[in-house]
Amino acid sequence: MSPPTTALQVQQRASLRDFNTFGLPAVAATLVRIASAADVRRVVDHPTFGPAPKFVLGGGSNVVLTRDVAAVVLKIEIPGRRLVREDADAWIVEAGAGEPWADFVAWTLDQGWPGLENLALIPGSVGASPVQNIGAYGVELKDRFDALDAVDLVTGRSVTLTAAECHFGYRDSIFKGLLAGKSVITQVRFRLPRPWRPALGYLELERKMAETGNATPDARTIFDWICAVRRAKLPDPAVIGNAGSFFKNPVVSAEQCRDIIGRDPEIVHYPLPDGSVKLAAGWLIDACGWKGKTVGHAGVYDKQALVLVNRGGASGAEVMTLARAIQESVYGRFGIRLEPEPVIY
Repeated sequence: MSPPTTALQVQQRASLRDFNTFGLPAVAATLVRIASAADVRRVVDHPTFGPAPKFVLGGGSNVVLTRDVAAVVLKIEIPGRRLVREDADAWIVEAGAGEPWADFVAWTLDQGWPGLENLALIPGSVGASPVQNIGAYGVELKDRFDALDAVDLVTGRSVTLTAAECHFGYRDSIFKGLLAGKSVITQVRFRLPRPWRPALGYLELERKMAETGNATPDARTIFDWICAVRRAKLPDPAVIGNAGSFFKNPVVSAEQCRDIIGRDPEIVHYPLPDGSVKLAAGWLIDACGWKGKTVGHAGVYDKQALVLVNRGGASGAEVMTLARAIQESVYGRFGIRLEPEPVIY
């Protein structure tokens, strides 16, 4: 006798307003809640959902919904956290794709496994973290990545991808290109190096060290500092709808940077190992006078120009109208085209 088949949790005409941190109005024709890799395979084998286009939705913190979603929305809610193994040179820690990223980072520190503290308080889910190759304060996800498990949305087969196979780039991965909409990440494993070494080469952290007189902070202290910095300058999505940093920090050649510095000596910039220079997109936007400005019901956050916000009742179209106006303004002054970080749907 075969074991009973667990039914999929399906909703028709489901509002997505509460499933995206911008709080934008959109309706999914069909929404399926995914609590396991087996659920993904059930979708693949389903006579209606299987052949249909899919839209994978994690924590909704990196998406701008400009219209209703006709594709089958897969709402990823896979739980779980565990230590896979403890090697001589690293802790290998795994989390389900539906785990909230910020909670997972705090949990690893509570267990005594440092390494993710610079990525504290980033909104979104664990499963979305490799898609975006999230990063903050001198650390990117690829620096702490071990491997991930995913299910192919065509064949239903499980696959494991290494860092090399994920093709990580700046806020980029294979899941935003070749595998976009073609697979569902189910678990992610992280390699947290030991002995732990702090990553302190960021302006805000240098300021904290100077303010406190603590030149050798431990991981928990760095975590607390970064949480304080983020809370001071970034809005809580539960209070003001937003998708965090809306634009990527542009990377330019050293020559381009020198040219801009010649005209704007105060520009915030960070030299990179390959000789190129990362510019602070928030500074560029602020220099063009956008901080605190509003277009319709969408606006630029008054404490951080890199963050666009929903001032109440904004549509995705209003957010994108504001974003395009900012892009044109920055290009007109600096000759630099800003690229959005979130997925625009």
